[in-house]
Amino acid sequence: MGSVIGDLLPIAVGVAVSPVAVIATILMLLSKRAGSTSIGFAVGWLLGIFIATVLFVLLSSALSTSDDGPSTTASWIKLALGVLLLMVGVKQWRGRSGEHETPKWMHAIDEMTAVKGLGLGFALAAINPKNLLMCIAAGVSIGSASLATSGVIASVLVFTIIASSTVAIPVVGYVVAADRLREPLAKLKVWLQDNNTTVMSVLILVVGVVLIGKGIGGIF
Repeated sequence: MGSVIGDLLPIAVGVAVSPVAVIATILMLLSKRAGSTSIGFAVGWLLGIFIATVLFVLLSSALSTSDDGPSTTASWIKLALGVLLLMVGVKQWRGRSGEHETPKWMHAIDEMTAVKGLGLGFALAAINPKNLLMCIAAGVSIGSASLATSGVIASVLVFTIIASSTVAIPVVGYVVAADRLREPLAKLKVWLQDNNTTVMSVLILVVGVVLIGKGIGGIF
């Protein structure tokens, strides 16, 4: 299981350091309904990562039944995902200097309820294409590793916890020390808004290269 966790770490960090999710969390923590909305968003984010990963663990396990071995099928999938992520990362990197319109849902955060926050968190985690590609990669890595059920559960939980940590930690910290966190969170929000595209493109490129390396290593 140790090698699987090692494979999951860069992917989990790629999901965790998602500027859009962190910015959304900070905006909610600075909104009128900071407590309830941010908790709802964190729960939705965690559930989205968990459900998407489990789904592709099951699909990967179902595909891994040929004599060719699960590693070959999984390696081709990782290679394809790595290439897709590289393409997305390069496209984002090239467009990083342009002006980007603020998403409409960000303007509506101040009026969001906990239920809407949960739905937004789930959508950004499980439906957002960049996140979904990384959840697929994690699911394939776990599902093709021939782990016992306990190992699969542990791997999914480790991935989910790490991937959701940058959303969960600020929310928990805000509950404990709201006043102290307002100023640092506001500064972090400004920095992330200014560097959103650059940070995300670099992360996607790194994860893409890692997946391509794993895929090539498993095929040849």
